This record gives sequence, structure tokens and C-alpha cells, in this order.
Amino acid sequence: MGVLDVRSVVKIYPGHGAGDDPVKALADVSFTVRENEFCSILGHSGCGKTTLLNIMAGFDAATLGEITLDGRPIGKPGWERAMIFQDYALFPWLTVLGNVGFGLDMKRVPAAEREAIAKRQIALVGLNGFEHRYPHQLSGGMRQRVAIARALAVDPSVLLMDEPFAALDAQNRSMLQDEMVRIFMEQRKTMVLVTHSIEEAIKLSDRIIVMTRRPGRVKADIEVRMSRPRAEEDPEFVALKARIRDLIHDEFDLSEAPAAAAATR
Repeated sequence: MGVLDVRSVVKIYPGHGAGDDPVKALADVSFTVRENEFCSILGHSGCGKTTLLNIMAGFDAATLGEITLDGRPIGKPGWERAMIFQDYALFPWLTVLGNVGFGLDMKRVPAAEREAIAKRQIALVGLNGFEHRYPHQLSGGMRQRVAIARALAVDPSVLLMDEPFAALDAQNRSMLQDEMVRIFMEQRKTMVLVTHSIEEAIKLSDRIIVMTRRPGRVKADIEVRMSRPRAEEDPEFVALKARIRDLIHDEFDLSEAPAAAAATR
């Protein structure tokens, strides 16, 4: 399945030293990611997007509230939730085939089956012929394709992505966004993307969760009903971009208003 329910999630970090105030990263966050839905979480730096994704992955725990997957509370990391990171996180001593098959090896999948699955995923991301190359022999875009193939190889119910294209140049970023649309249409998994890019969120998503500044709350839950592929010059795309930009800029203006007012006194 792959239904993620986020219910009244609060995350508070203790102060770094004696006398430091705790930091409230998330405050009463609630929404549902439906089965086979592509959902983006969008907002300012420091609004708690990655914190929320880490709780979904099981890398961190909520202070209050809970996140469930198909009705079961999320605890430790599990194979049903795979994460793609911004920095690729590939093993430099393993080939493309070895990296893609690593999770399957950890799951004790037999060698022949592991290789067959890894080769299918390598083909899916367009890296046929590079199976025996090492990460240092690949471009940044190719390394991220390997990371995507590795995450998909373990057949997760949910694919979690923490700004996976942020380190790429504009051309590679656009190409991988297009590839992600194709993969989503073929694989039909539940996908959650954290991003700073309004254009990326619109291009990829069925739903966009816009977060407030810290402590992060859900400011808007927007359905994107445009057919895929989506062109940035499409009037509907332009209008939605303006709407989301206003939501985010309004949040910035509200947060800056007290400081601006103090500066004029």
C-alpha cells in the first residue's frame, strides 16, 4: 500500500548547552499522503521539512504525535521506506551494480536474483552499460540515478527524497526531474519529496504541503491536478507558481515584520 498519516506531530530539540532554550522545529503537523501519491513538502530553510522526513524514515522520533504507514506506527528504519539523499551516499568501493544491489544483499536476496533486480533498476534509470563503473567515474547526475535505482531495488512502499537534485546543475536537475516523472508513472509508488523549489514541486507532485517558518506547521495543502508532463510556461503552472510564491513570501514578510518595525523606531 503506502499510506502515510502524519498526526499532530511536534518535534522539540533540547538546547545545546546549559541555559539554552529548547528549539521547537515542528508544531502540530497533520496531513495524509495517499497511496501511490507524489507529495512535496515545501518551505523556507529551517521550517522542519527534513526533520519531518527523517521522522517518516525512522531516523528520528516525534516528541508528540505520530506518523503511521498503513496504520502501523513508524519506529526504526525499515525496508518499506527508502531514502534518497542530496549527497548520493554511494559506496566508493562498490560498482554501480554493487551499490544498487547493496540493500538486496542486506536483505539476503540470493545472488542471481539480486543481480537480476539490480540490472532491471539500472536499466530503469538509463544506466545500461555502466554496471561496472565506480562512483568516481560517473557524473553527478549519473550518481544520483544510481542512488534512485538503489532505493527502488528494495521495492519500498514509500520513497522519501531529501532535495535529491539540489546539488546538480540546472540542465541535469531538469533532466532528472523529467526522469523522476517517468519513473513515478511506471513504478506508481508513494513518494515524498522535500524541496526548496516551487517549480520542482509543481512539476513532480500530486500534492504540495506548504510549511510555515519554524516551528513548522502546515500552511497550505494544495492538490495539483495538471496532467503530466507539465510545462513551466503553461498558464495553469504559472498561476499555481504565483499562488505558492505568495504563500511563502507572505510567511517571510510576517516573520520579518517585527524586526523591520523595530529597525524604524
